[in-house]
Amino acid sequence: MWIIGLCVVAVLVVYLTYWLNKWSNPKCNGILPPGSMGLPLIGETLQLIVRSDSLDLHAFIKKRVQRYGPIFRTSLVGRPVVLSTDLEFNRYIVKQEGSLVEKWYLDTFAKFLGMEGENRMSALGNVHKYIRSITLNHLGADAVKEKLLPQMEEIVNKALQTWSSQPSVDMRDAASKMLLDFSARIFFSYDAEKLLQLKLSEKFANTLGCFMSFPLNIPGTTYHKCLKSQKKAMSMLRKIVKEKITSPEKRSENLLDQAIDDMEKEEFLSEDFIVKLLFAILFASFETSVSVLLALKLLAEHPAALQELTDEHEAILKNRENPNSVLTWDEYKSMTFTFQVINEVLRMGNVSPGLLRKALKDIEFKGYTVPAGWAIMLVNSALQVNPNTFKDPLAFNPWRWKDLDPLVVSKNFMPFGGGIRLCSGAEYIKAFMATFLHVLVTKYRWTNVKGGTIARTPALEFIDGLQTKFFAKNN
Repeated sequence: MWIIGLCVVAVLVVYLTYWLNKWSNPKCNGILPPGSMGLPLIGETLQLIVRSDSLDLHAFIKKRVQRYGPIFRTSLVGRPVVLSTDLEFNRYIVKQEGSLVEKWYLDTFAKFLGMEGENRMSALGNVHKYIRSITLNHLGADAVKEKLLPQMEEIVNKALQTWSSQPSVDMRDAASKMLLDFSARIFFSYDAEKLLQLKLSEKFANTLGCFMSFPLNIPGTTYHKCLKSQKKAMSMLRKIVKEKITSPEKRSENLLDQAIDDMEKEEFLSEDFIVKLLFAILFASFETSVSVLLALKLLAEHPAALQELTDEHEAILKNRENPNSVLTWDEYKSMTFTFQVINEVLRMGNVSPGLLRKALKDIEFKGYTVPAGWAIMLVNSALQVNPNTFKDPLAFNPWRWKDLDPLVVSKNFMPFGGGIRLCSGAEYIKAFMATFLHVLVTKYRWTNVKGGTIARTPALEFIDGLQTKFFAKNN
């Protein structure tokens, strides 16, 4: 009997050894980038989601770049992935959309951002063209110029007035709510009171941990909690969409109304698609709150930058015939130092860990092969903290943008992605930040009283929030 037992053990050992070897050395019609696949199924996911307490590259990426070079392989949440901090490779890949690669999300995001199936929102062709067209129509430069700028100023004024009446404010929640309130107003004409009743901002906040969580949908896991909040948020949005569809007399010129009107001429546009589209756009605007917090933290820590920013905005007020008139497009475009501050905040605080793509075919580059079906993570944040491009990259220095070569900037600074996937809401985000800073420095002072600890997990987070006290300048 013991001989049979030994044989069984021997067979298991041989099988496990074969399986582990196969996992560690994936098939490839060329030479794979160097790296490690980690443990079977889990890969190196746990090392990536461990907190890294710095604005610098996540320790997981930094250590592997030092060991393997700027292009390396790993496995994350059950998927083989090639990570790249290489400028040439990253620029090459973003130009290959639709031929060699397609947009891709980790399984944790794909399910609740509508990235599955033929009509998934990440698809190219008519779907991509439509989404880009409708978002540019409501968030692009023309929309900001023609109607959004004064509305931004109005909601920022209301938010800061409310915050200054409180002993202190948890800016992680407050900034997210401000951005969500404004997005909901321009997307489907809901006011702050209605959103407060729905607790929509709370639901979105609870989905943020899903990005890099392991896709294990059992009670108690981060992924399970995220999915629960996502389902509640989607249910609320579905009710809003149904309400609009059944009440045509209440239509206006917002994004949701346009999408509903377009259902008759676009085959892929369904009620379910529109709900997912709203969720994805709201989620993207919700993430901008981290940049607001980072600006508050960095400006408070650098009084010279704050003074120059304040001088620029007070000069705008002095040059007006009516100091109380609303912010204009020409004034917005004149904010030279403000854009330097915004660029520096976006450079240092790139929220996303990287752009994700999937190889449609084998890709040959610099002697390596990325096999078809593998995921690719373009870690553009590495380019933005490269000391060869940005001197002393972890220092907040808005003045650096005066002397940077525009060509160097275009290659190494991509906070809104690149290629045909360049974020269509880029102008909207910059305008909102500029408007927030304009109202903030001309009407208020502030002090950060608690929190402010920054970490990457690998997305940028304020792990203990940011508790801030605002004071009206006339007090």
